[in-house]
Amino acid sequence: QKVLAGVHMVGGILLLLLPGLVAAQAGGAVLGLILVYMLFFMPTLGLTNTIAFRHLGGNDKLFPYVRVFGTIGWIVAGLGVGWAGLSASTGVFVVAAVASFALGIYAFTLPKTPPTGGGRFSFGDLVGAKSWVLFRQRNFVIFGICALLTTICLATYNAYAAPFLGALGIENVAGVLAIGQISEVIFIVTIPFVLVRLGMKWALLGGMVMWGVRFVLFMLAAGDMPWLAIVGIALHGICNDFFLILGAMYVDQVAPVALKAQAQSYFLFVSTGLGAFLGSLVAGQVYNAVVAPSVASGESDLGAWSALWLLPIGASAVTAVLWIVFFRMSEHRATEAAVLADVAAQRDIAAERTS
Repeated sequence: QKVLAGVHMVGGILLLLLPGLVAAQAGGAVLGLILVYMLFFMPTLGLTNTIAFRHLGGNDKLFPYVRVFGTIGWIVAGLGVGWAGLSASTGVFVVAAVASFALGIYAFTLPKTPPTGGGRFSFGDLVGAKSWVLFRQRNFVIFGICALLTTICLATYNAYAAPFLGALGIENVAGVLAIGQISEVIFIVTIPFVLVRLGMKWALLGGMVMWGVRFVLFMLAAGDMPWLAIVGIALHGICNDFFLILGAMYVDQVAPVALKAQAQSYFLFVSTGLGAFLGSLVAGQVYNAVVAPSVASGESDLGAWSALWLLPIGASAVTAVLWIVFFRMSEHRATEAAVLADVAAQRDIAAERTS
């Protein structure tokens, strides 16, 4: 909780420097500072998950009720910035800085959450080497691959959903996209009930495969049925909640106590880092090759978007096959015991070296 407080305080300072750099039109410095800020901010996502799961104990099913306030905060921030007229203003950085300072101060009041594992800090801890033993579990490997493929879908949606809605002739695109956030709030509270009835494997499958369903709806929407795109936006609650939140819950279940923080960081690295990068890169190439020419010519060929949507649909299909065929929930107890034994062995070796 002290690390969480520290990085948010530093982040607030960095954010306050951005308006001046933007005013000076120092583009390179702005991008560099944003990169440094994100290096401080991104670890907070894994830290908050770890802190929450630690103090929930065995009541992991309560996590969605905690996480729902993140979605509510997202909605409040979007509406608040829009209402204040700061959407195209550097004032957004000041708002974010104030929020960062407030969260940093609040983090000092959180329950004491010391690191687990003990021992001296090493370079292996910096790169999360101890958590690599999790990849000895076939289930965890399959989960990592499926999470990567699903995040490619997420990156494609984040980059191109808004311009696609505009191409369909839908007005108030921002308002339509807000339906997705409202959907998140609705579906997030259903997670505990869905887990009881379907179990982790099938609930996660629903969240990952629903990304493909939404892009199929986008393809159909281009065929003179634009209302289907709005239905696809409304599926955001299932797509996000039953992937990102259930994914964090799954990682907490399978990772030993000493590795929970690093395992959460790996999940976030894949879902918000590597997958987002690959998705943006590949989708950008497809967009530039197929969609951009029609947009530039003013033809607004909606059929050109179908080639772009085939990318996430294909990724979702591969995910479904991998998950159904190779993921086995019944293997968790045996593999977790093996991981715990390996962690204990590593700890003994580290203790011998220290002594």
